[in-house]
Amino acid sequence: MPSWFDLHEIPVTADSPGDVDGVLKAVKNVHAMIDAEIASGTTPDNVFVCGFSQVGALTLASVLLYPKTLGGGAVFSGWVPFNESLIDKFPDDARKSGSFGAHEIIDNWHLCGTST
Repeated sequence: MPSWFDLHEIPVTADSPGDVDGVLKAVKNVHAMIDAEIASGTTPDNVFVCGFSQVGALTLASVLLYPKTLGGGAVFSGWVPFNESLIDKFPDDARKSGSFGAHEIIDNWHLCGTST
C-alpha cells in the first residue's frame, strides 16, 4: 500500500522499528509544499501542518525539522516517528513553532506510551 514512509508493524509502539530514512525523505516532500506556500506569499507564521495517524507522525517531523518558525502543527492519533538521534537536528526556530496533539483513549493502531 502506498504510504509516506514504511511501517514495519502495526500497532505502532514506542519500541516499533522506525524508518528514519523514509521519514526524512517524506519530510523533504512536505518542506517543498511549505516552501511553495511561502513563495506564493503566505508568511511562515500562517502555515499550519496537520495530520492523522501516519501523517500526524509526519507532521511532527516536518514541523520540528523545518528551518523557520511555522504557525504550528496538529497531530491526531500519531506518534513520534524518529529516535533521539534527530533531536539535535531541530533548528532553533522550529522549536518555537506551536503544536497540538490529541489521541484517542482506545486506539488499537497507535499504542502511545507503550514500551517494553
